[in-house]
Amino acid sequence: MQIALAEAREAAARGEVPVGAVVTDAQGMVLARAGNRVEELADPTAHAELLALREAAAKRGEPRLADCDLFVTLEPCAMCAAAIALFRIRRLVFGAYDPKGGGVEHGARIFSLPTTHHRPEIVGGVMEREAAALLRDFFAARR
Repeated sequence: MQIALAEAREAAARGEVPVGAVVTDAQGMVLARAGNRVEELADPTAHAELLALREAAAKRGEPRLADCDLFVTLEPCAMCAAAIALFRIRRLVFGAYDPKGGGVEHGARIFSLPTTHHRPEIVGGVMEREAAALLRDFFAARR
């Protein structure tokens, strides 16, 4: 989660919402890491999770990451949660909860839907205070 937090800080420095993500393999080796790039790429789907998942899959040359874990600083939105299911991630670990835009424990609750074909192990609230502080400080500076 420390690497994901570093990616989130780098995203904030670029003017992006500070969210970072890391994909690790079964041995815990980092396959990919990313921060949000929505503004930079003018792409509303350029969330940290999607960027890291795409990079990890490309490195492996396969569309599924069934033995991989995803660490992200914020509860994934519904779009990212659906992508996590499609990539078949083994374990999702996230920091701050997102009551407004989350899609895992809040909102759409993608992994609770009967139509979801894959449900990763989910661990929320890891380094929650640090992740939430990054977001709170980022938005406070913009108001």
